[in-house]
Amino acid sequence: MADGQGAVAQLLEASLDPRQNKQAELALRQEEVKPGFSLQLLQITASTSYPYNTRLASALFFKNFIRRNWTDEDGNYKLQLEEVATIKSELISLMISVPAGIQSQLGEAVSTIAASDFWERWDTLVDDLVSRLQPSNPTVNIGVLQVAHSIFKRWRPLFRSDALYTEINHVLERFGTPFLGLLEGLDAFLEENKANKENLMQGFVQLNLMMKLLYDLSCQDLPPVFEDNLSGVASLLLKYLTYDNQLLHTDDESESGQLEYVRAGIFEVLALYAQKYMDVFQPHIGQFVESSWTLLTTIGPETKYDILVSRALQFLTSIASMPEHASAFESEAVLSQVVEKVILPNVSLRESDEELFEDEPIEFIRRDLEGSDSDTRRRAATDFLRRLAEKFEASVTKVVLQYTEHYLTEYAKNPGANWKSKDTATYLFSAIAAKGVATASHGVTMINPLVSIPDFFQKYLVADLVAQDGLHPILKVDAIKYLYTFRSIITKELWQQVLPLLVQHLASTKFVVYTYAGIAVERALFITDEQGQPVIPTSTILPLAKDLLEHIFQLIQRDPEPQKVQENEFLMRCVMRVLIVIKEGVVPYTDSVLHHLINITKISSANPSNPRFYYFHFEAVGAFIRYAAPANPDKLEQALYAPFAEILQADVQEFMPYIFQLFAALLEANPSGTLPPYYQNLIAPIIMPVMWESKGNVPALVRLLSSIIHRGSEYIMQNNQIEPILGIFQKLLSTKTNESYGFDLLESVVTSFPRTALEQYFISIMQIILTRLQNSRTETLTLRFVRFYHFVSARNDKGYSADFVIQVTDKVQEGLFTPIYLNFILPETQKLARPFDRKTAVVSFTKTLANSEAFANRYKKGWGFTCEALLKVLELPPVPTSKDDIIAEHDVEDMAFGVGFTALNTIRPQTKDPWPETGADLKVWVGRYLKEADKTHGGRISGFVQERLGAEARTVLSSYITA
Repeated sequence: MADGQGAVAQLLEASLDPRQNKQAELALRQEEVKPGFSLQLLQITASTSYPYNTRLASALFFKNFIRRNWTDEDGNYKLQLEEVATIKSELISLMISVPAGIQSQLGEAVSTIAASDFWERWDTLVDDLVSRLQPSNPTVNIGVLQVAHSIFKRWRPLFRSDALYTEINHVLERFGTPFLGLLEGLDAFLEENKANKENLMQGFVQLNLMMKLLYDLSCQDLPPVFEDNLSGVASLLLKYLTYDNQLLHTDDESESGQLEYVRAGIFEVLALYAQKYMDVFQPHIGQFVESSWTLLTTIGPETKYDILVSRALQFLTSIASMPEHASAFESEAVLSQVVEKVILPNVSLRESDEELFEDEPIEFIRRDLEGSDSDTRRRAATDFLRRLAEKFEASVTKVVLQYTEHYLTEYAKNPGANWKSKDTATYLFSAIAAKGVATASHGVTMINPLVSIPDFFQKYLVADLVAQDGLHPILKVDAIKYLYTFRSIITKELWQQVLPLLVQHLASTKFVVYTYAGIAVERALFITDEQGQPVIPTSTILPLAKDLLEHIFQLIQRDPEPQKVQENEFLMRCVMRVLIVIKEGVVPYTDSVLHHLINITKISSANPSNPRFYYFHFEAVGAFIRYAAPANPDKLEQALYAPFAEILQADVQEFMPYIFQLFAALLEANPSGTLPPYYQNLIAPIIMPVMWESKGNVPALVRLLSSIIHRGSEYIMQNNQIEPILGIFQKLLSTKTNESYGFDLLESVVTSFPRTALEQYFISIMQIILTRLQNSRTETLTLRFVRFYHFVSARNDKGYSADFVIQVTDKVQEGLFTPIYLNFILPETQKLARPFDRKTAVVSFTKTLANSEAFANRYKKGWGFTCEALLKVLELPPVPTSKDDIIAEHDVEDMAFGVGFTALNTIRPQTKDPWPETGADLKVWVGRYLKEADKTHGGRISGFVQERLGAEARTVLSSYITA
């Protein structure tokens, strides 16, 4: 064991060295399949004989190992049960004893385990935690509370449910009273140690965690034990909200200390209690409003107070929502005070903002954009102001407009010196003009009726967009951001006037200015009017597109370092949007765009560092393939093959799901082509089982393999590769997550290979599907099986039919077809919801009625049932399915990309009508098909209609046949 441990430690050390990182990671992944690997990691993490970085790398690998290997998707342990038990018994005491950086990694592992096991499969955990708490030992308590918080914080976003409340009650019974006792003990400890800096700091770290836990434990409902002790809890909160001690002050103006974090945490709890528990918290609220007001009017502008100020403002925003408290702000005199003393100091630009603008421009933009600055003073002050405006729109608007006028006048006196006054004025006006929540797609959609968005722009901001020089760049950004914020409100005519101005700003030398111009251009191209037409028509952008793309590509690649190239996802998103908008208009400059896209792909793949950037990059490549490949399929296939294949060879995990999708789109762009030799070389590596182990690869690999099969069926048959492909189908079908992808692959196989090549495998295929249906049936699986039945039964052009399926099924087990047909195919077909699936079912049932010998002779009743099922599909809407086990697709906008699967929207597979020959009216086609079959079989069908159908079904079917 010790030798193995030493070898693992060496690999962990090597993984920290960029030159050896990839090989070390691979070697560790091979080690992790050995029993007891996780325990070796824990021993390395615990051992002080290893360097800190090795222990940290071990904790990090342990966390990721647990995420991958704790349970399968059905909740069963993937590790040996003894290993599971040892991890649970050792992890808490280990976490408490290691340094903070390592502690947080282990805390995330505890969270993962708790998400699956707490509380039923780990019901000793809370007692274990409580037994370790020590009234006057913050060092130990911090570790314990860290674990508790990592588990209980999961409750915050959850919806109420009996299971959730059972879990919370399980915790509160054991943890509630000790928690309050610990809070009292900590208060005494802090009093005793107010002159001991080290102990005081540790005590405040513990207090900060206790505030987070107070929030966790109260986030769903007010715990009775807290309600019984509310006065004591409130007085402690007030004490530490107004607490000060020189020993806790930080020297650095930009770095928040424990004192700021604790007070910010208290405000977070107060906002929760004010929103949810006002009925019992009412008597205590006044003193907190007063102390937050005092804090906001006396605190300095230093950035270390930003989190504290924003949380205090969030608390006041909660209070302003309540009629009984909002009335305190009603008079204009009070509102003037609020704007002057609280809003203005917190929305005005500070020196630190200017420094950020110059030194860390990308950070400035991210912080400034919608939603990414939730803890900034500006955002919190704006939210407070808007909440007051909801209550007293006319008075707030009047007061704010007076200040706006004042600042604009100040600016006009001396534009060079007073540029910040204009920035404040524009910000205040925007804050008061917007109502509701800005959306990521359309910006602000509701506005204050007492102001005019276009007038303010024309009067004060358009000149800043036109001005060539002498203007502070932040004012340029303000004008562009105004357009961006109110993009849905601004008229089509105005957009068409300002677009050339925005495009000019892409040539600015200032990072923030050209990036904001790119952001605004991208969103302008996205917006449509009420009729769904683009606000900026394609004809406007086409003449600019070549130079525009060239210029943005130059900006992206200005610094060739991988991290710098990937830094600005906003510009990459703009490239993507231009390509989507100009569509086939890209064809004349295919070479130049291809060159840039390949270059960026190569640079980024050396070190993928910004998931948003490379997502938009691959969407841009996707748009380019979609619109340029049909005109030049061979050129694009050849040019993109080498850079894409290099990424697969280098095993760049983050890019692989994208590359598989793009390869597939390239092949799909030329459906009539044969498979080029370089694609033939892809088949062997992508059908290797190891490729299919990563969950993120599966959907993309299925699509790629299907595209390859479509164009390369001859080659695959010659090289005996059908069997391994069917092996992949079997593997995919074995799990809930992938069963649908398994059927996608199987349908491609049936479509692309001749029946003679597949006949020998059909009995095994049917056996695999039916066994899975028997053992772990899900609604998705059932519907996919039904769809597959119809898919095969309808393909008489390929030599398949209902009779073929009957023959195969009865070879699996004599007489098996009848119960399958009666219990699955007939009742479940009506649940098929997609139009093409329903169409396939109609074709399948119709051909069965017309051509099947088995249904004509053996299953006479079955013929009637089939006809009734056909009429149902044609006459009735689909039955909704229950959503309980349908796997949710990854939402692109949440941007939490890991190495998962993210579908590229620009190359989403186009659904094609599998039965174009039926024409638009299916009922007419059914009537015509049956009439012709009746002739062919000498009146057999009309005979069956009379003998085997009830009067109602006869009437409906006759209406099709005579139509």
